[in-house]
Amino acid sequence: MITAAKAHANPRSMILIALWGMMLLSLVYSMSIQYGHADAPIADTAEQITPLGPGDRAPRFIVRSVAGDNFDFDPRGLERPAIIITFRGGWCPFCNMHLSELRHVIPEISELGIDVLFLSGDRPELLYESLKAETQVDIENLDYAIYSDADAHAAVALGIAFRPSERTLNRRKEKGDDIEGSSMLNHDVLAVPAVFAIDADGDISFAYANPNFRVRLPADELLEVAKTMLSR
Repeated sequence: MITAAKAHANPRSMILIALWGMMLLSLVYSMSIQYGHADAPIADTAEQITPLGPGDRAPRFIVRSVAGDNFDFDPRGLERPAIIITFRGGWCPFCNMHLSELRHVIPEISELGIDVLFLSGDRPELLYESLKAETQVDIENLDYAIYSDADAHAAVALGIAFRPSERTLNRRKEKGDDIEGSSMLNHDVLAVPAVFAIDADGDISFAYANPNFRVRLPADELLEVAKTMLSR
């Protein structure tokens, strides 16, 4: 039986608990700011995204390899600068064209000592399979890595996630695109195609995100971004 004396919490204990809670919340908040996690909600449209930009800390996120293994991108432990290029999926013709175009500069960017990471909304087993045959040939043997962001961890963390319209989903289904398990059907999220240049300290030095998925950063401009990042 609980006595009246035991039923009431000790005022001093309550104060200590409250202070401990405030310290914990402060620590979590400071870590989120330090490591650059985007706190913006998923946008209702591509035009409403709030992407991270130059001067922001790059976020930590988990994506998956072609084999389905987790890859932990942690800006605190980068060995080299990195360029992250996001695209919607292999079903997107404009994404295929951009990947094919970038083959002209990726080797030079890699030789500069910069890692190139492609993030796709497709599930792991479709990362290559869903790309057009011509695109697969164009990017073969390039020094880059392609990962699945079907769980939308990176898209949300980078601030480029938005909710695709029913029209978009229906159009993809009508065309017979395999989007089962993609970020669109897994989490009702699609990423705006974007480019983020991240220096070796884990800070974003350049960001490009265009709500118009037909417009991408040209290959020659990407190369200049890479050179500029190293010259600072």
